[in-house]
This record gives sequence, structure tokens and C-alpha cells, in this order.
Amino acid sequence: MATSVSNAVCFLYPHPTINEPPKTHHPKFSVTTFRPTPINLSSSGHRFHPPLMALSIEETAMAENTEGKPRFKWGEIGSDITEAQQDAIDELPPKMSKRCQAIMKQIICFAPEKGSLCEVLNAWVSIMKPSRADWLAVLKELRIKDHPLYLQVAEIAVLDDSFEPNVRDYTKIIHGYGKRNRIEDAESTLLNMKSRGFVCDQVTLTAMIDMYSKAGHLKLAEDTFEDIKLLGQQVDKRAYGSMIMAYIRAGMPEQGETLLIEMDAQEIVAGSEVYKALLRAYSMVGDTEGAQRVFNALQLAGISPDAKICGLLINAYGISGQSQKARAAFENMRKAGLKPSDKCIALMLAAYEKENKLQMALKFLMGLEREGIMVGKEVAETLAGWFKKLGVVEEVDMVLREFAAT
Repeated sequence: MATSVSNAVCFLYPHPTINEPPKTHHPKFSVTTFRPTPINLSSSGHRFHPPLMALSIEETAMAENTEGKPRFKWGEIGSDITEAQQDAIDELPPKMSKRCQAIMKQIICFAPEKGSLCEVLNAWVSIMKPSRADWLAVLKELRIKDHPLYLQVAEIAVLDDSFEPNVRDYTKIIHGYGKRNRIEDAESTLLNMKSRGFVCDQVTLTAMIDMYSKAGHLKLAEDTFEDIKLLGQQVDKRAYGSMIMAYIRAGMPEQGETLLIEMDAQEIVAGSEVYKALLRAYSMVGDTEGAQRVFNALQLAGISPDAKICGLLINAYGISGQSQKARAAFENMRKAGLKPSDKCIALMLAAYEKENKLQMALKFLMGLEREGIMVGKEVAETLAGWFKKLGVVEEVDMVLREFAAT
């Protein structure tokens, strides 16, 4: 028996109104440890209540009638709409089918006092018999327009057999909630998915790791990563990459590097963005050993350093007060055929400034000038700031005038 669109999402899990700010997630804490209570998404011992059975459309209507709410009645959109609504309707793709345009108009002009969104979509299914392609076209348009009802429509869509939902549909909803930091809604969607017989895979759980990571919930990210390992499959590069990024955001690049070594042992190559993020994490705190290790590792992985990557290594040595090694990294970059960017030159000046080596800095700049390398705004501002600290006001004015003249 086909499952009609129900009001389970709207009735059992009320969604925010269009103007309501998104909910933020606050993990539970143990009294003794003051650490987030771990969650095992692959077992029944999680801290979330299992989803209730979906109400039928008739049961939902009866509940709403008991509360005195009106039932939705399908009708053509009239002229009594706002200018913004009319503009949104006018912007609908001309090639969109009439069936899809009809529901898009209803969603654009939706008002809670006319009934529930579930009833609107149920009426559309009953009257126009949409296919999965129709649902996807509607969801794509709502997503592109960043419509506030996009996720609510998506959650209702997966309840209907005409949508023919699969695991990726749920993953997209979870990802959408993650981008909005609506963690509890994402967790509920995951549990709803499992209760309907869908099996979690790496892609879905990786989306959860990414969400927890950006929200600062490292423990939950680690637990979810362990759940991926329990799937009995080789962990893929995306899952590894998301967990490494979680450690970087938590200020623990060493643990991220450990995973990078684990990937290398399994001949799994991380993306360049992972190496760059790890290098940046070490660079910003002046950890030269860590920065040099990652710099070497990314080259072994076949990633050619550019001026930005070299700048991160220069910065690490500069922050740690090792201007000589910073200069060596700068010259190695040039030997590799890379033109030094204004940022790299400014970082080299900052390294000299940290050790009060003004003469070395000036000699460095004059050498670049002789080779026809002109400095830009960032270098001029770095040098001017240094002169100001030394109380050499006239030289500051001179530097700024020379830069303006160029």
C-alpha cells in the first residue's frame, strides 16, 4: 500500500517558521566528566528518542481540526499576493513543467493559516501524481533559491512513495541542516532514515562528522568516525579528510597528522585542501617541525607547492624567530621557479622584524629590486609599520610616497 505524504514531520517535529532563527545544538554533559556524552549512531543506545510512527494524513487532519485549524484546499493562486511573491513566481524557470510550477506557486505563497505544508504537498500528490523527477525539480529550485521551506519540503518528500527516496536523499537533508547548524534536526533525520529501513553508509556518516566538526563537537565527530570503521569497509579519503579537519578545527593538528600517516599506510591519498589546512594549522602557531613535515609530505603526495604553500612554511619559521631558515625557504621557492608573491616578501620582512634585523631586511629588499622584483602594498605597509615602531616617521612617509608613485 502506497504511503501518502503525512504530517509526521510537521506535527511530531515542529519546524521553525520562516522568520524563526535556527536552533543551536547543546550536547549533554556528564556530571562527573563535564565532557559531551558520546553518541553511537549504529546502536540503539543513543541519546535520542527513536522516531514515532508517522501519522497518516487523515489522523493529522483530525488532530488539526481538534485544535481548530483549517484544512488546506487546493486552489489557483490569485492576484492577492505580495509583490515579492509575484517576483518569485516570475523567476521560475520557463522550462519547468506545469505540474512543478503549480506546487512551486503554492510553496511561494504558503501561509500557515491556510493549513499545513504537509497538506499542501499531499494535495499536490493526490491531484497531479508527481514522479521522482518532479520532486527533484522542485527541491532543486528551492535549494537554488535558498528558500526557507526547502528542508521542510525535503523531509516531507522522503515520506512519500512517489518520491522513491534513497539514502542520498536523506544525506542531502542532513547536509542542509549541518550547514545551518541545526544539529538536532540532522540527528533526528538520521534516526528517521534508519527507522525506515535505510542503512547508514560512509557518505551519510561523513556528513555528520563534517557537521559536528564545524560545530565544535569533536567527541561526537570521533564517535561517528568510529561508527564508520564498524561498517567493515575501508574508510575512504572523504571520511578521513573530514576527521582530520575536525582535529584541525579543535586545535589538535598532531592527531590529524596521525590520521594522514594512517591514510598513507593504506595508500589513500588525501586531498590537497587537507594538506594545506594541516600546514596552515602548524604555521599559525610557529610549529616549524610540524610545518616542515607536512610540507615534505604534500610533495611526496604529488602536490606541487605554490607561493601560498611556501608562504605558510616561511611564516612558520618567521613566527618561531628563525629568520635564517625562513630565508632558506624563500630562496628554495625561487630556485623551484616560483615567483615570490607580495605576501611572501612581507612574511620575510616580518621574520626579520621579529629578530630586529633591519639591515638584513633592507639588504633583502634591495636585492629584490636589483633583480627587477617590485614590492606591492602589503610589503610597503609591513615596512612602514616597522619604521613607525622604531619612531622613524620621515622614513615612513617616504616609503608610502614611493609606493603611491608606483
